[in-house]
Amino acid sequence: MSDQARVQRIWQQDDRTLAISWTDGRKSLYDVVELRRQCRCANCVDEVTKKRTVNPDDIPESVRPVKIESVGRYALTIQFTDGHRTGIYPFERLREIG
Repeated sequence: MSDQARVQRIWQQDDRTLAISWTDGRKSLYDVVELRRQCRCANCVDEVTKKRTVNPDDIPESVRPVKIESVGRYALTIQFTDGHRTGIYPFERLREIG
């Protein structure tokens, strides 16, 4: 992520869409169900083999964020309605997929 592309604002646009505006004027929208399905935490992806241990198809379409918090100045953590709360979503990664 370039020095000029920093997070300016984060908000939940609707019940399924997380939005981030960046200081360079770009706005990124994220489907929260897809963020949950793509989680890379140690509970969802084996740390040694890098194989996914949670089947994305098992994540229901109804899953939603309960709480979104920043992790320092580099990431977000999201607690979901299915109880999952260990994922960290680095801003650099969010910028890439947004």
